[in-house]
Amino acid sequence: MTGHGNLRNFQVRADSFECSVTTDIAVFGYVDGKLQILLTKRSVGDFTNHWMLPGGVMEADETLEDCAHKVLFALTGFKDIHFEQVRTYAQINRHPLKRVITISFYALVKPENHPLHLKGNVEEISWFDMDEIPKKLGFDHAQIIQDAHLFLKTNLKDRLIVGELLPQKFTLPELQNLYENILGLKLDKRNFRKRIFQMDILENIGEKKAGVKGGPMLYSYKH
Repeated sequence: MTGHGNLRNFQVRADSFECSVTTDIAVFGYVDGKLQILLTKRSVGDFTNHWMLPGGVMEADETLEDCAHKVLFALTGFKDIHFEQVRTYAQINRHPLKRVITISFYALVKPENHPLHLKGNVEEISWFDMDEIPKKLGFDHAQIIQDAHLFLKTNLKDRLIVGELLPQKFTLPELQNLYENILGLKLDKRNFRKRIFQMDILENIGEKKAGVKGGPMLYSYKH
C-alpha cells in the first residue's frame, strides 16, 4: 500500500506536520440589562489596530485550560474564572504567519467583580454591548464571537448557565430579562416560569426583594 492508502500516513510520527495551538476566550458580562463582551487592542503582533478577544498561544507544558487561564490573567488580570469550550477553528490560512489552530471558550462574569487592568502589551480593553461590537476585528474573531454567542443561547435552552451574570439572590423577572437579552427575543412569562421550574434548579429562599413594588420573591441556585 502506498500514498493515502498506507496506514503509516495516518499515524503520528516524529516528522508529522506540526502547527501552533491557541486559545481565544469570549468573556460575556451583563450590565444594565444588556449582554456585553470583553475585547482588547494590543500594541504588538498582527492586527494591532483591531479589537480582539483575549487569546494566546499554548506552550508545550500547558493544557488548553492552562493556556486559557494564562491568557485571561496576562491580558485582563482576571483570575479563577470558569469557562466552557465552544469549538475548534482550523482553516488553513486563518493566521498570516503560519498554520494556527484555535480552540475557543466562553466565560460568564459580572464586570463589577472584575475591574479592568491594562496588562502586558494591551493598549485598550473595554466591554461592548453585543449589538455594538466594533466592525474592525482581528483574525476571524467576528466568527468566534458569533459562534460563542450562539453556543451560549443553545445551552440556555437545556440548562441554566448564567455563571456570574446574576447576583446570588435574584427574582424571576430578573432571570427572564437575562434570558430574553441573551436569546434576543420576548418570552411568555407563564411558559418561561413553567420551563424553569421543570428544571428543578432554583430554590425559593423565602425572602422578598426590598425596594421593589410588590416585593417579588427571591431565588437562588440549588447546590
